[in-house]
Amino acid sequence: MTMDTGTVLADAPRAPAFIVTIYGDVVEPRGGMLWMGTLIDCCAAHGLSESLVRTAMSRLVAAGRLEGVRVGRKSYYRLSEAARDEFHAAAKLLFRPTPATKGWLICLSETSFDQELADGWVRFSPTVALAPDRPDVTRMDGVLMAARHLGGYGDLRALAWDKWGLEAVAAAYDRFQDRHGWLMSRLAGETPFPSKDALDLRLRLVHDYRLAALNDPRLPEDACPPDWPADRARQLFVRAYVGLSAPADRYVGEVFLSNDGALPTQSAGSERRLIQLNQEIAAWAENG
Repeated sequence: MTMDTGTVLADAPRAPAFIVTIYGDVVEPRGGMLWMGTLIDCCAAHGLSESLVRTAMSRLVAAGRLEGVRVGRKSYYRLSEAARDEFHAAAKLLFRPTPATKGWLICLSETSFDQELADGWVRFSPTVALAPDRPDVTRMDGVLMAARHLGGYGDLRALAWDKWGLEAVAAAYDRFQDRHGWLMSRLAGETPFPSKDALDLRLRLVHDYRLAALNDPRLPEDACPPDWPADRARQLFVRAYVGLSAPADRYVGEVFLSNDGALPTQSAGSERRLIQLNQEIAAWAENG
């Protein structure tokens, strides 16, 4: 299939998740508030009808994810405090280089792990759980130990593939690259994207990468297959995001409205993201 803007946007995303993507990528770094009419127009380009958007917004408000403000006859919405905290944590994964995971955490409990385990943890027996040792992995109650794999003993990759469901993670990264890989040759050409197309494509880029990366347990390298797609997907995301941002942000400043008027083309938050991503690109060039 030949990919282009129309093909990428033809497959409508789930409305609630995509609305959160719009807020996280565009709205939150620029003050957090957006007019409902702007949101409806933005979602229409992605195959989401006004009724779908309004239904999704009602559910997000009921779930405590969004908060509404009415000014005259117009409705404006922002992320709730809990949703902002959650997306700020996700933004670190999207817009900052991710340190490599070096080792493991083992938790031993005197009683069975009856409750649902925190993200990253996998139960190996009723009283033993294992997780990659990263700062964002919750430390479980119990006897906690740090560990590393002794090479040559057992098939760590096969075990990790099964226990952490890496097949689904790899498939999500592959779908992301299949859908967005064409952007690199287009961005390298002489014909720029129209500003609206650039924003629509960046939103789908963020949405698809977010869904893949947030489900990646980010295990140590020796637990992943040799052709693990995470690094390739990361490079595609970073380079395409930077390449699309100038026209995309220009469109935001022209069209997106909050209760205080037009959203700014850039803000300290959006500029900081681009600085961090450009630093990541420079580090790749330096390291070959």
